[in-house]
Amino acid sequence: MPHVLLIEDDPSVRDGMELVLRRHTYDVTVAATGEEALTLLDSREGAPVELAVVDLMLPGIDGFEVCRRIRARSTMPLIMLTARGDDQDIITGLEAGADDYVVKPVTSGVLEARIRAALRRAEPAPGAGPGEEHAGLVLDRAALSVTKQGTPIALPPMELRLLLELSAAPGRVFSREQLLETVWDHDYLGDSRLVDAAVSRLRTKIEDRPAQPRYVQTVRGFGYRFGPL
Repeated sequence: MPHVLLIEDDPSVRDGMELVLRRHTYDVTVAATGEEALTLLDSREGAPVELAVVDLMLPGIDGFEVCRRIRARSTMPLIMLTARGDDQDIITGLEAGADDYVVKPVTSGVLEARIRAALRRAEPAPGAGPGEEHAGLVLDRAALSVTKQGTPIALPPMELRLLLELSAAPGRVFSREQLLETVWDHDYLGDSRLVDAAVSRLRTKIEDRPAQPRYVQTVRGFGYRFGPL
């Protein structure tokens, strides 16, 4: 049973989500505040958490900071919950390290589908080939690992999948819609913010100069491609 950490301060929402996830056979740990969640993650008791669902509007340490702190220590998938669907909230949450988001109120089927998809993306790709090198960047598709100049780079599943998708066809231009379909596994109704935020975070980790990217290049008006060409 995948272990999910649910961070939500509203008791009725939290209890309802916990019940739904347990019915789908998830092992669920709940927290009402960011502080409680971070303490639980620091604890070595119980099974390791494989995914966290984080409400943005938490008392005390808000969800944005919780995402930042979790991302600083872990590559687990993060799904944020936002009540308003406000553009700036969503962008800030994605920049803080979230891989996906859902707007409350959310149906149980949508939440479970997003969690299932995020966990699936974190699994190794069966039958992948050996490591491949791209100008000092080495991608091992079987082990789902990345190194640069011999130094391992820890990437969350979403950023790793994005890199692997782009690098599978160097020079090919991928539209944001194509990347949403192939990397995120869902119809996000053209929400390119997910792609742009993931590309921005990815560049900070693999590029020497993120503002002048060598590997993940923008093709203005179209999308992204993988270099160096």
